[in-house]
Amino acid sequence: MSFGNYYEQDDPMAMYQMLQRGGMRGPPKRFDEYYRCYPTVMLPGPEREDLNYGGKIIMPPSALEKLTRLHITYPMLFELTNGQMDRTTHCGVLEFIAEEGKLYLPNWMMQALLLDTGDLIQIRSTDLALASLVKLQPQDVNFLEISDPKAVLEKAFRNFSTVTKGDIFSFKYNDTIYDVAVLEVKPESDKMGVCVMETDVEVDFAPPVGYVEPTRTSGTSTPRSGIGMPAGGMLHNQGTMAQAINYDAIAPSSNSALAGSKAVSSNFLLGGQKLSAKKSSKTPTPKASTPVAGTSTNPPAPAATAVRRTNGPQPLRLAPNKLFFGYEIKPLKTQADKDKENADAQQPHFAGQGYTLKGGVKREKEEKVEVKEEKKPEPSVGRRLDGRKV
Repeated sequence: MSFGNYYEQDDPMAMYQMLQRGGMRGPPKRFDEYYRCYPTVMLPGPEREDLNYGGKIIMPPSALEKLTRLHITYPMLFELTNGQMDRTTHCGVLEFIAEEGKLYLPNWMMQALLLDTGDLIQIRSTDLALASLVKLQPQDVNFLEISDPKAVLEKAFRNFSTVTKGDIFSFKYNDTIYDVAVLEVKPESDKMGVCVMETDVEVDFAPPVGYVEPTRTSGTSTPRSGIGMPAGGMLHNQGTMAQAINYDAIAPSSNSALAGSKAVSSNFLLGGQKLSAKKSSKTPTPKASTPVAGTSTNPPAPAATAVRRTNGPQPLRLAPNKLFFGYEIKPLKTQADKDKENADAQQPHFAGQGYTLKGGVKREKEEKVEVKEEKKPEPSVGRRLDGRKV
């Protein structure tokens, strides 16, 4: 049994919904009006640059009153149509403060609808499905400089209620304006628009307009024909990377690099001292006891000596975006190597005999020192002139 096509036996809530709408007057009417459109920069009052980088419009207060009478609930979504150019897009509403008979649209929306200032536009209320996928294409390769584009777009979408397939919208990030085209939306429908409010949207990106894939040349490909080229091909015009940076001369084990570094990193650059602690025969020039104007009596600080460290690889000055993995590989020590080091460590290191500065051989501690016995003088005894003992 049905009653005016509103009540069905399998849907008892249909009658209640019909009474809530005002009896049997039919379904609620659709908001359908015509207005003159203007860019948001012409909105009276202080300048609001953020209005130009979103997907919401400014409507007059009378539109809110009519929407309330028609029971149009949140979110209020609208379909904008330029009948002369057969262009359509979708939007949301931000405020109801415009003058009567006027609409204020972002600049990118007016370009999408091919509208000029003051043109007539039709606006109707509509319903759109929640977006599940949006595929975008940046219109400039500068978009690749954004470190986290998905996070940036997530913030930009807060100013949007809908996106429509075929539109090119704009947003601002770090004082730079980016234009992005909508290539695909899901779920698909005849309206070609989706709602991006209060939903989880999967965002996919197409290569930016004007982007060219860099050509990659493999260093392990077939070697080119030529004389003196290394096997496996040349990475650049100087030969291999090791040849280009002259690695043999700057390697940690290089004799030339070690000798040059020792020459400038000597630890005996200051004046020497004698072992006898005798001062030099040259006497310093005496200074005047009376201070001279404009000069300091403090002794000058010694100049800092540049010390160059040699306990490590020398720095490599490579071109940008270049890497070099030519350092010598030190294999891990095996158990046999560790046992050999332990055996060497247990052997005595000072088994030889030492030498003194005079060139003599140093005696061992265990050698006994001979003690010379002193001869005691005999007591004085008188002697006879003939030599006989007394």
